[in-house]
Amino acid sequence: MALPNIYTDVNFKNQPISSGIISDSSSCTVSDSSSALPKKTTIHTSNPGFPTLRLAFLIFFLLLAILFSVSLIDKVWSCCPKNWKPFGSRCYFTSSDSASWNKSEEKCSRRGAHLLVIRSQEEQDFITNTLNPRAAYYLGLSDPEGYGQWQWVDQTPYDQNATSWHPDEPSGNMELCVVLSYHGNVKGWGWSVAPCDGDHRLVCEMMRLYL
Repeated sequence: MALPNIYTDVNFKNQPISSGIISDSSSCTVSDSSSALPKKTTIHTSNPGFPTLRLAFLIFFLLLAILFSVSLIDKVWSCCPKNWKPFGSRCYFTSSDSASWNKSEEKCSRRGAHLLVIRSQEEQDFITNTLNPRAAYYLGLSDPEGYGQWQWVDQTPYDQNATSWHPDEPSGNMELCVVLSYHGNVKGWGWSVAPCDGDHRLVCEMMRLYL
């Protein structure tokens, strides 16, 4: 009964520890597994934050690309037709031709626009910087019935607190239209009433084009 025990013991001692060859699965497998376990653990935990860092960079560059695309669309595809001047969300066209108020509005309508509607002093300052001070320009403002019921062509509510009338204007009690005119360095640009059948220049206005 002692011989098998001696044979097994000798075989175990003669087995090279570093060879990695499995000749007895019950003993060598346990030995190889325990010696390799630290190596596997070290490999998996060497860079624990790498996937998270990579995902963060991916999200950052994705957001950057989206912001760039939005900015590019706003600058490139929001535009005005040729020879129109942009200001805010609108485009403006000034004509040197003279016509009555109705014909002036028709000319603007054929361009997909309407006569100038002024909503702020900043808008008026922008427009007047492009106009000839020796001419008068129709606004899209009129009083069809002559009762002081002023109406803008685009249905913008008339606000008497946001007007730029010249002194002593508006005046008259008949069908009247409004022109933008220059009254010297002291008074500057302002609004004056004028007969609707008079010939004056025009400024057309339209929304910017978004393609």
